Amino acid sequence: MTEETNQAAADEAATNNNVEFNLQRIYLKDLSFESPLGARAFTRQWKPQVNQDLSTKVSRLDDDHYEVVLQFTITVKDDTDTLYLVEVQQAGVFLIKGIPEQQLPTVLNTHCPNLLFPYARETIDNVVVKGTFPALMLPPINFDALFQQAVAQAQAKQAEEQAAGVQLN
Repeated sequence: MTEETNQAAADEAATNNNVEFNLQRIYLKDLSFESPLGARAFTRQWKPQVNQDLSTKVSRLDDDHYEVVLQFTITVKDDTDTLYLVEVQQAGVFLIKGIPEQQLPTVLNTHCPNLLFPYARETIDNVVVKGTFPALMLPPINFDALFQQAVAQAQAKQAEEQAAGVQLN
């Protein structure tokens, strides 16, 4: 029994040795900064309201390489006036081998964005400061929770569509 357990552990270790996950490149794919009010934004007191939109886009480049793009749109308003708008696409090329197909979406939508986030966060802060607005440090993001929520929503939608299809028949 012990030999079987040891063999299973050795097989699992051998399998894990074939797994490869490497960040090949991090780059800024797109950056936009707008301050629609121009100098008028600095001539009044304001209480900014920050809206943050986040999405991830994954593209397969070849058998083992993937491009992951973390997209942020930050809109800061005072009442109805937009003080500034920042759009950033922080991208990375990842080499991923030996990961089971069912685990690949989790890696691409959680681990990769976690690696890209600090770069996007720094870029956003830098461009906002260069626009002479107060620094904007985005809070940490739990990509695991966001991915689980997206999967749950997709499953709920699929179940709803199946239920609707059953009712139509």
